[in-house]
Amino acid sequence: MWAFIQDQVLGMKWLSALIGNLLTAMGLDITGKMGGTIQFFIYDVIKIVVLLCALIFIISYIQSYFPPERTKKILGRFHGIGANILAALLGTVTPFCSCSSIPLFIGFTSAGLPLGVTFSFLISSPMVDLGSLVLLMSIFGAKIAIVYVVLGLVIAVAGGTLIEKLHLENQVEEFIRNAKQMDIPQEELTVKDRLNYSAEQVAKTFIKVFPYILIGVGIGAFIHNWIPENLIVRFLGSGNPFGVIIATIAGVPMYADIFGCIPIAEALLAKGAKLGVVLSFMMGVTTLSLPSMIMLKKAVKPKLLGVFIAICTVGIIVVGYFFNVIQYLLV
Repeated sequence: MWAFIQDQVLGMKWLSALIGNLLTAMGLDITGKMGGTIQFFIYDVIKIVVLLCALIFIISYIQSYFPPERTKKILGRFHGIGANILAALLGTVTPFCSCSSIPLFIGFTSAGLPLGVTFSFLISSPMVDLGSLVLLMSIFGAKIAIVYVVLGLVIAVAGGTLIEKLHLENQVEEFIRNAKQMDIPQEELTVKDRLNYSAEQVAKTFIKVFPYILIGVGIGAFIHNWIPENLIVRFLGSGNPFGVIIATIAGVPMYADIFGCIPIAEALLAKGAKLGVVLSFMMGVTTLSLPSMIMLKKAVKPKLLGVFIAICTVGIIVVGYFFNVIQYLLV
């Protein structure tokens, strides 16, 4: 059931197959580079747009039940690192890629959640979801999977806490910070009012973000179909002391969730790459993919984006070398 939800509901694999069949019927070879690029682009644009619109609509509808005063009272119950831990844990139950997590980040920030809390969620959501835990257990074993998830949560909590301490709230774009809030008492709102409000938020967010979706997926489609896998494997092989750093950087331009990383990860292991190199590559792909950074740039200003990238990069590299050191205990 989980595989069905992950692949067919959230991953929309049926859509990829449908588009592939349609392109094949039109005489396009989807196994070739050009055909594969076109299929990837169409499929991912539709998938991300559907997820973005659905998530913003749901979040906006929920927001309509929580006027500013009520939200402040609820958030007032959680302070400091505890709130960041809760946000990071929340990210583990949302099995989305980094591009799909950004709409949730926008919605949470617009709702008035502390910036550090929203970034703890943004880091943990694509990196350590429950689906990745199960998949990692099946490939690498329970010990590696559990340590991976724990360290991913540590990065999320530490990163969110640091961003909170830096007081970078003014680095969030104004259209998010000044998002329309519902000051009308909730008992005076009808279902129609809430639906209209949600639809309005979807339209506004879509107009602002859609161009960046096209750019991001276009880059991802090119990387996915035109950069040979064996070239990546060659640079990330064993015996390279800078393998973790190279792996982290190499993962950035790729667009995939953790499930798309598994074939490359298995190939890296087969070529003798160290465990930390493989896991750093996977973290780089899922958390810092170039398409998702392009989308995130629409929501935050360069300074905050740079801090986010720096925190994640340093954290991933440290975790990678840590796994290399303790590999003999886990494998």
